[in-house]
Amino acid sequence: MADLRPIGVFDSGLGGLTVVKALRNILPNESIVYFGDTARVPYGNKSQELIQEYSREITHFLIKNDAKLIVVACNTASALALNELQSNTSIPVIGVIDPGADEAVKATNNNNIGIIGTVATISSKAYEIALIRINKDIQTISHACPLLVPLAEEGWLAGDVVNAIVKHYISPLNDKKIDTLILGCTHYPLLKDVISKQVSNGTVLIDSAAAVARAIKVKLLEINQLNNCNELGTLSCFVTDIPMRFELVGQRFLGAPMDHVQTVHEI
Repeated sequence: MADLRPIGVFDSGLGGLTVVKALRNILPNESIVYFGDTARVPYGNKSQELIQEYSREITHFLIKNDAKLIVVACNTASALALNELQSNTSIPVIGVIDPGADEAVKATNNNNIGIIGTVATISSKAYEIALIRINKDIQTISHACPLLVPLAEEGWLAGDVVNAIVKHYISPLNDKKIDTLILGCTHYPLLKDVISKQVSNGTVLIDSAAAVARAIKVKLLEINQLNNCNELGTLSCFVTDIPMRFELVGQRFLGAPMDHVQTVHEI
């Protein structure tokens, strides 16, 4: 039986639309309700308590919109709020960190894995914990990259300035002989081309969006809630603010026009 209820996805802003894009590729029949907390972005420089509060509010909103499963498509919220959400939510909640860590461990040959992300994600050491849990021999080096999110949102994806900033962040990781780099923020796939030019030759870049989508498919099969009808799923988007150039930025992350966007002033 097809479970027609939507998958709920949320992020601090629009970066989680890269996860939506992967979900639509892997699970085209599933409907999705996306919530972008654009009025309170970024989460990466906020306290754990505040991130947990925001995450609880959004989770309740998605459940009210009949979500059958929730994806925390934000690395910062996955690092700092996922455990609490999983403990206090009646439906499955999946974050982006464990699937990305799994893929990185499978990809590395020398067990030296680099991680880049927001200040909050890197400070949480959530990726290090996940990697060591899988393989205790993994060596990690991480670097907070606070300038990459605004670059992605402004569409600064190439050029001398972008190259210089990315080189500044990536050089210490190259010095540690990493052969695998986790892009620990949903904004970073937009900068994958410039990042790939700054890492050492042969370094594998891990974008957890596709890994998360695969994990969701496995989970839905496991709990018998996969939508196996033949119709394409719908996408509904909710945001807490319509910032300047919203449609352009959203389309950049989603890879398609953003339709059916509603503004939510009170969650």
